[in-house]
Amino acid sequence: MDVVALKKKANKLRGDVLQMVTHANSGHPGGAMGMTDDLTVLYYRYLRHDPQNPDWPERDRFLLSNGHTCPILYAILADRGYLPREELWHLRKFGALLQGHPSTVWKIPGVEMSSGSLGNGLSVAVGMALAAKLSEKDTRIYCSISDAECQEGQPWEAATAAVHHRADNLCAILDWNMCQIDGYTSSVMNVGDLAAKFKSFGWNVHEIDGHDYNAIISAYDEFIASQGSGRPTLIASHNILGKGVSFMENDPKWHHGALSQEQITEAFSELGLDEPNWDEIKP
Repeated sequence: MDVVALKKKANKLRGDVLQMVTHANSGHPGGAMGMTDDLTVLYYRYLRHDPQNPDWPERDRFLLSNGHTCPILYAILADRGYLPREELWHLRKFGALLQGHPSTVWKIPGVEMSSGSLGNGLSVAVGMALAAKLSEKDTRIYCSISDAECQEGQPWEAATAAVHHRADNLCAILDWNMCQIDGYTSSVMNVGDLAAKFKSFGWNVHEIDGHDYNAIISAYDEFIASQGSGRPTLIASHNILGKGVSFMENDPKWHHGALSQEQITEAFSELGLDEPNWDEIKP
């Protein structure tokens, strides 16, 4: 996909996120919308995967450590053919496949780990990266982490281990939106300059505007080109929570919450989408 097609796809996926959360009357739309551009480029341009064979041994792996942002992952998986689109409209329903955090217990095709307990994902990603090296597989591991996760200690242990074990097949994508459920990260617990911190640990760091497609593409290209360097990569992506909808952008209250019918109509208009098709959603 070229940049124009990627942007169009991303806004369609944002619409799916908003429609899912509104129908469920529960969920985390803000972070999901902020990460959409990074993940759209990844899934439609770089990730080596096969929706018809989700367990393909040679596939790349994507881990969503900040699991509450799963609506965007679910929207992508449905769009790529991993699961029926109808599953999106059962988000967070009792007994449904797609719950508020991704789960391997439910065996969701395309989901590599259960997540949502923040801080764990990067450790799992390091383990997968080392396993791939031991197996002599040309597998790349991508892991989305959040800035608020970095208020915890475990990501920094993982960051140290990744450098020590020369995990150059690992790319962490930092959702650096400076918001969390209790407010702005600077007020809850200031994490400082995360790009500089990872760089000081020995990571290759690319600090980008997470909504600049040329910058996103360049960062992924640099990661792939760094194979053999012995250094893991961090894409420090400055994202805007609620990106694409003016009344949601950079407002921590949209970390979690559902839109009203009036709000989602306005949001779809701002995203350049037709009005939500509620007829496709079955009880």
